[in-house]
Amino acid sequence: MALTPEILDGYRKAEYVVFADPHIVMRVGEKNAQLDALVSAEGATTAAFVTAANPRGERRSDMENGVANAALQNFVAAAGYPHFWGEGRDPRGGWSEPSFLIIGIYRANAEALGQLFEQNAIVFCELGRPAELIVLEKGAKE
Repeated sequence: MALTPEILDGYRKAEYVVFADPHIVMRVGEKNAQLDALVSAEGATTAAFVTAANPRGERRSDMENGVANAALQNFVAAAGYPHFWGEGRDPRGGWSEPSFLIIGIYRANAEALGQLFEQNAIVFCELGRPAELIVLEKGAKE
C-alpha cells in the first residue's frame, strides 16, 4: 500500500498508548514527562514505539497480527530490551494496533527493527525531546 499524505497524517495525529501503570499517552511532536520518567527508571535515554501488525499498512487478521507481534516480542525479549505492551490508535476511534514501547533501543536499531517487520514508520523518543515519527518506507517523504 502506498504511503499517502493521509496515512502519514494519521500516524502524526495518532495516540501511542503505553500500558504502564498508569497508562501513558504519547503523541508525535510532543514531549512527555511520564514517558521520560518511565524510560529513566529503566536506566535508559531512548525508546521506540514499534508494531509488527499490518505490515506496510495492509490490513491483516487479528490472528496474523498476533503471530507477528509475538515474533516481535520474542525478538525484543531475546535482545534484552525492557518493553511494555501498548497500542497505536486513532483518537477518533477509527483504528488501533497492538504495539510495544521498547526501552533503551538505539535509533538505528529501532529503524532496523521496524524495517524487519515491514512497517511504514516507527515513533522514536529521547529524554526531554518530542516524540518523533520516523518514516521507514524507501522514497517516502515526511
